[in-house]
Parts: sequence; structure tokens; C-alpha cells
Amino acid sequence: MKHELKIWPAYFEAVLSGNKTFEYRYNDRAFSVGDVLLLREYNTYKKEYSGREIEVTVTYILDVFNDYVIFIHT
Repeated sequence: MKHELKIWPAYFEAVLSGNKTFEYRYNDRAFSVGDVLLLREYNTYKKEYSGREIEVTVTYILDVFNDYVIFIHT
């Protein structure tokens, strides 16, 4: 399954550079290993997308508390 998600500019840069290989999210979409995440850079001040995006694949999911998950992606 493919999920489209907003991501703030600083985090987008970290994913793009390869320094950030995980996401911490509310599991409201039943994320699964093998899912593709379309991470779209979102400017919270302007309340608009920048047009930059990157696709990553979920390789591991760790259930944490209160329906949140941490997933590793490549």
C-alpha cells in the first residue's frame, strides 16, 4: 500500500540526505512492512507543500504506546 504523508522541511532534508531512516507516527492507516511512503515536504508556516517529495519503503515497524508506531525505511 502507498501512503502520502506530510513532512516538515528539516525532517525532509534529513531523510533526503540519508541521516533520518525512521518515522514516528500515529498508526491511523494500518502501516505494514513493505508499504511505500510518499513523504511530501510541507511548510507549516505557509500551510502549503513545497513540491519536493521522496518515496521510501517501510522495512520494520515497532509498536509503541497509544497507537503510535516507529518504522524504519529505506
